[in-house]
Amino acid sequence: MMYINRHLEATIEKLSGCFKVLLVTGPRQVGKTTLLRKLAEGNRTYVTMDDINVRSLAMTEPALFLQRYQPPLLIDEIQMAPKLLPYIKMYVDNQGNNGDFWLTGSHAFALMNGVSESLTGRVGIVNLLGLSSGELAGRKAEFFVPEAKLLMKRAQEAVPLPLRDLFERIWRGSMPALNNATEQDWNIYYSSYVQTFLQRDVKELAQVNDELQFYRFLCAAASYTGSMLNYAALAKEAEITPPTAKQWLKVLEAAGLVYLLEPFAHPNLKYAVKAPKLYFTDTGLAAYLLRWSSAPTLEAGAMAAKFFETGVVNEIYKSFINCGMVPPLSYYRDFNTKEVELLIELDGCVYPLAIRKSSCPAKDVKKFEILKPITEGERALKIGTGGVVCLAGDLLPIDDRNWYIPVGLL
Repeated sequence: MMYINRHLEATIEKLSGCFKVLLVTGPRQVGKTTLLRKLAEGNRTYVTMDDINVRSLAMTEPALFLQRYQPPLLIDEIQMAPKLLPYIKMYVDNQGNNGDFWLTGSHAFALMNGVSESLTGRVGIVNLLGLSSGELAGRKAEFFVPEAKLLMKRAQEAVPLPLRDLFERIWRGSMPALNNATEQDWNIYYSSYVQTFLQRDVKELAQVNDELQFYRFLCAAASYTGSMLNYAALAKEAEITPPTAKQWLKVLEAAGLVYLLEPFAHPNLKYAVKAPKLYFTDTGLAAYLLRWSSAPTLEAGAMAAKFFETGVVNEIYKSFINCGMVPPLSYYRDFNTKEVELLIELDGCVYPLAIRKSSCPAKDVKKFEILKPITEGERALKIGTGGVVCLAGDLLPIDDRNWYIPVGLL
């Protein structure tokens, strides 16, 4: 299978030159090991904690492990050997150089707690998600802000993305292994993926004994992708208590399977809804859990708009993650259900985006007026250029500061 250059490569190389330890986290099978092994190009030793003999040595004799496997070192699945982390700390404090240790690991509570306790100030942490549209198109890494200069440049470079191809990409998902897979491969892949997650990650993270009950919760959570979160309704659908639903959702966050988009907060906006919105980080997994068997049925189905919104938010979210930035994203909804689906806040400026599965959505930018109060007072912010991410065939101005933005430009 041909390797696709990942946008996170430049960030990883930069952090490796600044920190003695580099940790790449993210969901299973998004390409963490493939990425680091490609960047290492045989110039560092590779060991995986999936090997029970290696893991046993790391857990029982961590000092001997570091004598046997000396830096520069790439350790895969470090969360399986947390006892190794304090010894890595001692090594880098005594004799370490920048870039000595590259680690991969799933987003687990124990892993991140261990890293925080042992490697604070010594570790650069990056999060890798599935393939982005920019990576598939071969574009260079850059975070997305709807400014005219970036939009015009992308409009000149972009290849048109027909609706059929767009939903094929949304349905297929962003896992590298499925880039050129068949429908049969898709079903087998996600069936195995869910089984592995339930049997390994769930038991490790949440000590859940009833896999079937957690699977029901996982399917119920998938039905909320692109929607405002209601813990009570989610718990009722999954037949569990609201506190359990909240705890299990943290498990999905820790595993990198979901992203919670927090509501925008400003002292001048007094009637804002406080609940976050939920997005699955891989639309293919959500489609599998909700039994959408093909791209055409998903595109014609009741959740098409929610999957479209999930895909758009994911692309913009990844554009910041892949540049090593914390995504400055939020959304705003007032008690009259007027909503701006996505806000990007940078350098004292808020860029509003509506998201619509339509080729020519009318009047959507008018709702940006609900943000006007933030331009006044001591904590005033500017409202920048914005627009509607939609199925338009070309980049077109709506007014002097807003655009119809074809989804293919993300």
